[in-house]
Amino acid sequence: MRPSHAPPRRLRRRGPAGIMLRVRALRLLGRRRASGVSVPGSSGPRHCSSGPLGVRDDAPGARAFFTTPIFYVNAAPHIGHLYSALLADALCRHRRLRVPSAAATRFSTGTDEHGLKIQQAAAAAGLAPAELCDRVSAQFQQLFREAGVSSTDFVRTTEARHRVAVQHFWGLLEARGLLYKGLYEGWYCASEECFLPEAKVTRQPGPSGDACPVSLESGHPVSWTKEENYIFRLSQFREPLRRWLRDDPQAVTPEPFRLAVLQWLEEELPDLSVSRRSSHLHWGIPVPGDDSQTIYVWLDALVNYLTVIGYPNAEFRAWWPATSHIIGKDILKFHAIYWPALLLGAGMSPPHRIYVHSHWTVCGQKMSKSLGNVVDPKTCLDRYTVDGFRYFLLRQGVPNWDCDYYDEKVVNLLDSELADALGGLLNRCTANRINPSGTYPVFCANCFPPAPGVAGPSARAQAEDYALVNAVATLPRQVAEHYDNFQIYKALEAVSSCVRQTNGFVQRHAPWKLSWESPVDAPWLGTVLHVALECLRVFGTLLQPVTPSLADKLLSRLGVSATERGLGELFFLPRFYGYPCPFEGRRLGPETGLLFPRLDQSRAWLVKAHRT
Repeated sequence: MRPSHAPPRRLRRRGPAGIMLRVRALRLLGRRRASGVSVPGSSGPRHCSSGPLGVRDDAPGARAFFTTPIFYVNAAPHIGHLYSALLADALCRHRRLRVPSAAATRFSTGTDEHGLKIQQAAAAAGLAPAELCDRVSAQFQQLFREAGVSSTDFVRTTEARHRVAVQHFWGLLEARGLLYKGLYEGWYCASEECFLPEAKVTRQPGPSGDACPVSLESGHPVSWTKEENYIFRLSQFREPLRRWLRDDPQAVTPEPFRLAVLQWLEEELPDLSVSRRSSHLHWGIPVPGDDSQTIYVWLDALVNYLTVIGYPNAEFRAWWPATSHIIGKDILKFHAIYWPALLLGAGMSPPHRIYVHSHWTVCGQKMSKSLGNVVDPKTCLDRYTVDGFRYFLLRQGVPNWDCDYYDEKVVNLLDSELADALGGLLNRCTANRINPSGTYPVFCANCFPPAPGVAGPSARAQAEDYALVNAVATLPRQVAEHYDNFQIYKALEAVSSCVRQTNGFVQRHAPWKLSWESPVDAPWLGTVLHVALECLRVFGTLLQPVTPSLADKLLSRLGVSATERGLGELFFLPRFYGYPCPFEGRRLGPETGLLFPRLDQSRAWLVKAHRT
């Protein structure tokens, strides 16, 4: 945050070097004070947030580790998989803006390649399991590269490092007396790779018309299974899990999912089968010392979060439990009950956060291969551009409930918010007709006094203009709070609202009607453009986690260098607060064309309007 007092006299040196020294000093002072900047001469404080303060993981040296689920390779990726990856990517990128050190943040994703479902899918395709895994894992890796997912690790459960981690984890559970061998029987769902209690099974007519047992929640077929397996003493962990969820109300976010987990803990919590007969399931990791058993696919898969941070070597402790899992609601029980219980059993803490999101439907229907409505994310990236589709999923996706996809919805959103509102604003403020010098114009404090109601022959700012300054000044903190609450869609909604306000500001003062030749108009014209460009700089900085290429294009057009794009460098409109602005008088970057071309060309006339 910025200080409310003037900088020390010895820093009042002018010229570019003096300005940069002074701005750096202001940043250092700001980190030691409470949020807010008092506006010189104003009747009350106005606030300029440069970033979220008081967030625990922002402390110097603090580390943060983000993970997606590892995705099952029985089928090609769909938009639900991409949505999980983009949520994690945006959280990670935003954190890097707050804590720029590359060593402070990690982000992993990967593929889950063991289990009965993979074994069966490979047999149905006439492939060896390893061949199927290689093929589909490569599709996930290519999709994530094309979508700009900035992971630092991609783990595959067929890797040797993962096998070492899983078997070591198993050995810990065994040494602590938490595994025993016993006869386990129940309904097993191969599609979900889990046993289901009787209450979660129903019967539906099968292809022959006979009633067939299926999962009550998913509708997938189940079969009665009875075999001798290793069993984990899950029932011992009911109270420790309740205590974890009570002591940390944000452990599972959003709140409805935490309440769902607590409700599950009110129900029966039987011990958990954690192996299968190798004769039935050979595609997996053998139980150490007992080749007749294969480790349960979910135990195998969950340990991936430890594998990627170096487990079982001591280095993993630098990253655990400072971990945030981003998962779909369909795997909540595995991550919020089984995984924390296994970790507690191994003498470790549960993860710092479990962020849960809902699913995507297509035109109101669940995505299904049988319905032929599975949306190919690669096609969407090609059709709507990478940044466009990233923006759509993160702007429209609401973690608490299922979200609906259809083409017209994507086009309308992107044309309205990226092409027309944001792109049109940039084009207006950098157009040669309005900004012929191609620079960041000078701000005139006489035209835009530090508080509303200040009389003066040059004062032209209106009440709505002060509301805009306040809205954009507080936007970075507001956005940070939404990220911390796993509400990226609200962060984007807040940015979009400020973009609309800024367009209203430009429209209200119509700089195209003002003349640089007029001694009366010129100071106000420069001020209007200066304020609008400062707003755009804030928007570009805050959009980097969601639309990295588009944000780079915007900031480059404004002449903002790579070292000026972090949240620590985001001091909005310093001239308004009586401080020098390092951008004032700086040449804009080169013209790069439309920021985001309209997708609906039937209204292409708007593009021409925005370029005037």
